[in-house]
Amino acid sequence: MSPSENHNPSLQAIATLVDASLSRLADSIDREGFYPVDFMRELGKLGGFGATGTDAYALDLPRQIAITTQVGRVCGSTAFLVWCQSTCAWYLQHAPSAAVRQRYLDRVASGSLLAGTGMSNAVKHLAGIEKIRLDARRDGDGYVVNGVLPWVSNAGADNLVIVAAAVEGGGYLMFAVEGRAPGLELHPCPDFSGMEGTSTLNLRFKNVAVGADSVLAHPPQFEAFMARIKAGFVLGQAGMGFGVVEGCLKTLRESNVSHAHVNALLDDQEGDLQAELTALQAEADVLARQAQAGAGAILPVLKLRAAASELALRAANSAVLHAGARGYLMRHPAQRQLREAVFVAIVTPALKHLRKEIRDLEQRQQHAEAA
Repeated sequence: MSPSENHNPSLQAIATLVDASLSRLADSIDREGFYPVDFMRELGKLGGFGATGTDAYALDLPRQIAITTQVGRVCGSTAFLVWCQSTCAWYLQHAPSAAVRQRYLDRVASGSLLAGTGMSNAVKHLAGIEKIRLDARRDGDGYVVNGVLPWVSNAGADNLVIVAAAVEGGGYLMFAVEGRAPGLELHPCPDFSGMEGTSTLNLRFKNVAVGADSVLAHPPQFEAFMARIKAGFVLGQAGMGFGVVEGCLKTLRESNVSHAHVNALLDDQEGDLQAELTALQAEADVLARQAQAGAGAILPVLKLRAAASELALRAANSAVLHAGARGYLMRHPAQRQLREAVFVAIVTPALKHLRKEIRDLEQRQQHAEAA
């Protein structure tokens, strides 16, 4: 249990909801493409995306990581949706534009409006990994946007998405757009090996008008805004990894009821994995408090997120081996946990992306110290 989970009645209510409603849906979400809309809305009513009941602007990042972890223990796909939703609330909370906060924040934080973050392409572009896919040009007080984003999750006709575009003449724009906006087309993606219930769609922008009240950050504001939200964006995903690890530890314990005598010969035993998880959760709690205050360096955040990916991969591999032949059955939780762990390591920022940013930052620091 992370420090943020201690003595928190609302987290207990969320754990009860997860056990009662989500456990039975996990396989359908993972393999059959069931999108858990009702669960997401119920979670929002309990403050699962940052709403407190009195002030929807008060998203508590350490608490949010704990919530995502609780969901991820049972279903990694839904933990990803929780991250998408709460991260959109995080963006809106810190947006310099009061108009977009007033328009969307209460509904996103409460879960009455589901929302997806389509910032993967922009984040990779800013890290020097790929070209940005959306282009925008000024049109009065707003913009007109064109381009294609191939993978945006928690998207839909009735949902909101928050994305970024390169602006003609220089700089970048971050904005919100509703799924039914004129000129925005939503298309299905090819079948995934798992995570099918995340409502991941291909978004095609054809002269989509973006009004001033949908803009989170204009080009002069974009760099500072990204610096403010990046740590929360990255740390929020740690809850996905932590949840998958905790689910794997449960699989280890269940497998050891009958096969502890031979499972003891495997690498990555429960005690070792639990100790590493506890240390990472404690570190994440400290970093999240710093990120919420707008303080702290980004390098430890990137390293923490990479470590969460690595631990999830090891824990899931151990879960399958502990389960043995049963763990090779599609219906066994270890099989789903393995694919969920891989997703934690490939969703932006992927493990290779994180290692690139860590290397680049460390090299810049070394050069600065040598100068």
